[in-house]
Amino acid sequence: MKTVVITGTTRGIGRALVNKFLSEGYKAIGTATSGKTDISNPHFQIIQLDLTDSKSIIKAAKEIAEKADHIDILINNSGVNFEDWNDVHISMDTLRKTLEVNLIGLIDFTEHLIPQIATNGQIINMSSRMGSLSQNATSNSADNPSYRIGKTALNMYTKIVGARLKNKGITVSSVNPGWVKTDMGGDEAPRTPKEAAEQIFKLATTKHETGLFWLDNKQFPW
Repeated sequence: MKTVVITGTTRGIGRALVNKFLSEGYKAIGTATSGKTDISNPHFQIIQLDLTDSKSIIKAAKEIAEKADHIDILINNSGVNFEDWNDVHISMDTLRKTLEVNLIGLIDFTEHLIPQIATNGQIINMSSRMGSLSQNATSNSADNPSYRIGKTALNMYTKIVGARLKNKGITVSSVNPGWVKTDMGGDEAPRTPKEAAEQIFKLATTKHETGLFWLDNKQFPW
């Protein structure tokens, strides 16, 4: 049985991804800051993970190693946005808090898990259209600065670690899930978490070139 590790699985896209992978016969290990879940399935296990805490990251990585002898797919889904949609001011406190979760903690967690990822395995980093430099080259792209900065930097991590792991057969990708009905995306978003999960599942289970950015299984511009 193949194993997928998904961060941030209590709601939204993360929860939908768990349900999708379980329905496809995978063993799923999810994370939550609380370490709790109401998902009940014999092939699903939850662990506590706080991406702002290096000790929590180390503990979580060790626990995953105890629960699975290898990882076929790692999906870095956890993310935060502390800013209002019309906020263009860069708050240093907000920037630091955002990067701790969306970038630094994500990288720390991933680096601890890389030795467990199987040959021909995949790492999927949840990015955003707001992390694309080419898509943000307009006068209307100054809002949510901390979130944008973090996702753009995450895309560079995808490029770097993709090149590093290429010879090991591990594919690394950034994915833009689209505008999704989540706590972050809001009720006006046209896409459901289930629809986003379907596309991400297809990407994570299809062989493709490493170090690229994707939307609906088509390359998305950096």
